[in-house]
Amino acid sequence: VDVVAAAAFEAAAESKGGPYDELPEGWLGIDIGPETRRLFADRLARAKTVFWNGPMGVFEWPRFAEGTKAVAQAVADADAYTVVGGGDSVRALQELELAECVSWVSTGGGASLELLAGKELPGVAVIPAE
Repeated sequence: VDVVAAAAFEAAAESKGGPYDELPEGWLGIDIGPETRRLFADRLARAKTVFWNGPMGVFEWPRFAEGTKAVAQAVADADAYTVVGGGDSVRALQELELAECVSWVSTGGGASLELLAGKELPGVAVIPAE
């Protein structure tokens, strides 16, 4: 529902928060805002299974990492089976020292999503069934 927006894709760019649908012309939504963080955390707290793939913003820049931090913490706190996939998400978990708090960590984010979508993956297809 809200974003942290930046005037340019730069770590030191002018930034401000607000509703996602009120971004000024030319500004970039570069992280999720505080209300969206809260909504994600509320939903994740009720989930029984969580599959998280991809950071919420440009978490490499500390000013735009709060959304990723909030979601990572909510996934780690969830009373659920939690899977985190993708190199950037795994990096965020490791940097926040939360990797041990999730059920499964995989660097294969995009491939994991394709497998869940029912696509046949060449590397999986060659594994003998027996």
